[in-house]
Amino acid sequence: KVKAAEKLYYSFQTKPGEKKNTKLDMPDKYHPSYVESAWYEWWQSKRFFSYKYKVSPSDAEKLVEDNKFVMIMPPPNVTGTLHLGHALMCALEDALSRWNRMRGKVVLWSPGCDHAGIATQVVVEKKLKEEKKLLRHDLGREKFIEEVWKWRNDKGDMIYEQMKRLGISVDWSTTFFTMDEIRSKAVTEAFIRLHKKRLIYRAKRMVNWSCALKSAISDIEVDNMNITGRTFLSVPGYDDKIEFGVLIEFAYEIEDSDEKIIVATTRIETMLGDVAVAVNPEDCRYKNLIGK
Repeated sequence: KVKAAEKLYYSFQTKPGEKKNTKLDMPDKYHPSYVESAWYEWWQSKRFFSYKYKVSPSDAEKLVEDNKFVMIMPPPNVTGTLHLGHALMCALEDALSRWNRMRGKVVLWSPGCDHAGIATQVVVEKKLKEEKKLLRHDLGREKFIEEVWKWRNDKGDMIYEQMKRLGISVDWSTTFFTMDEIRSKAVTEAFIRLHKKRLIYRAKRMVNWSCALKSAISDIEVDNMNITGRTFLSVPGYDDKIEFGVLIEFAYEIEDSDEKIIVATTRIETMLGDVAVAVNPEDCRYKNLIGK
């Protein structure tokens, strides 16, 4: 039998922010919990990761490009917690930050988390429905945004705690959330500028429309599935599973005529949006219907 891994903790009474006592006898084996404890609080108390460390605020703003290194952390989504991919990203960026500090540069590595748009909206809506039996439309925009902030404060703090456990050298005084006032104004300003330059514009295009969210959603939020026959699937906004993969035939009556044209579709609900029927002009069955 494999013996359970022994855990050893640093038990010396070190006040938060004080330097760890390194004169104690080291354990015979490497124990992460022992090695990692107490260091991060001391690093923070000494402001080693502040971009103004050993530089006055006025001088920090005057530094030329060659003497500073600025990096914004790609913000993790608040829909969950950090995974191994985030840890790899943090390790690489931390190495860059520490290397540039060793070269004598003033380093700003800014941490944050992302509201993730539709993804966070969905999980917050689900939480509201389960806990309060409410929809976002019942709350209104402002109250719903408050619920999103509550979610961020809960999940975001957990993410930041994970980052500290990783030991990353970010400047926590510059922490951001992509839905905070500064970032929200920046996004609005960016859209206005891009619109004035005609780089973004309104047009009639195919979109992924969610009937449940009442919003267009990006391709990344869509799960594509190949269905080979009759299949029942869960659909957002419906309690029961919906039938897919069945070819349904229905008929359109031809105006001022007793004739009908049969249409077959697997998406019968789209019939309500039909404005015309296209036919093959070479098909003798439909030649007499063209233009009617």
